[in-house]
Amino acid sequence: MRNYNTTISLTKNKRGIWDLDPIKGCKSGLENSENGCYNDCYAYKTAKRYGIDFSVSVERDFEDYNHLNRVIEMIEKVDMPFIRMGCSGDPSENWQHTINIISKLRNKTQLSLFDYNSTKQIVIITRHWNILTDKQLEQLSKFNICINTSISALDKEEVLNNCLKQYNRLKPFCKSVLRIVSCDFNLNNDEGLRLSLVQDSLFKNEHTLDTVFRPSKSNKLITDGIINTKQMAFMKSKTLVSKFNKKAYLGKCNTCLEMCGLNI
Repeated sequence: MRNYNTTISLTKNKRGIWDLDPIKGCKSGLENSENGCYNDCYAYKTAKRYGIDFSVSVERDFEDYNHLNRVIEMIEKVDMPFIRMGCSGDPSENWQHTINIISKLRNKTQLSLFDYNSTKQIVIITRHWNILTDKQLEQLSKFNICINTSISALDKEEVLNNCLKQYNRLKPFCKSVLRIVSCDFNLNNDEGLRLSLVQDSLFKNEHTLDTVFRPSKSNKLITDGIINTKQMAFMKSKTLVSKFNKKAYLGKCNTCLEMCGLNI
């Protein structure tokens, strides 16, 4: 299998979100679970399909100043109010590298002859596999970013507790959003009932996002009767989902009201 390319690039996915991943791959996520988070990581499955080793976290950077300039010009023209970091890899695998990439984007903005001081923001999605130092938090506070802490009732207790701790720790330094991967738990199943109570407690936090879980048919959560699923329209086809909140959004990103937490 091959590794991800080390050159950073701005890409648009099928839902219409623009990603600039400073790190591709997720070594820590696969160490936590064989097939990635909740044993059903979409990014892992996609990488595997294309023969990429998702267990290797690859740091990506700009080739030179001209490449940096081209990427910034592209960012300012995208049809969304923000770009996202943490689509096919977790920025927390190397926080300092992630901060350095953001710093290059912001510093170039200040030096440019063009007006690149737009409202375009950066949303980071992370599981906090590695913890931000106090110094790094101070650095991030200068960039006006939004950090989505991805969490679920399905998480192991130590992961869940750490994510909650970091979500609260971030609040004085940036917009901190709890990105909850939710499920329609089977309340007639003992484990399903237990997890539903954990999930209810997560949604009692402020600034929460509801992210619908899209499992594979073979996922043990389904075969063991812990979650309920159904086929639902997603993009141009149908997919299997476990939907806790009937109003949880499944459409394209440009018509989403929450915008990865920016509008919460």
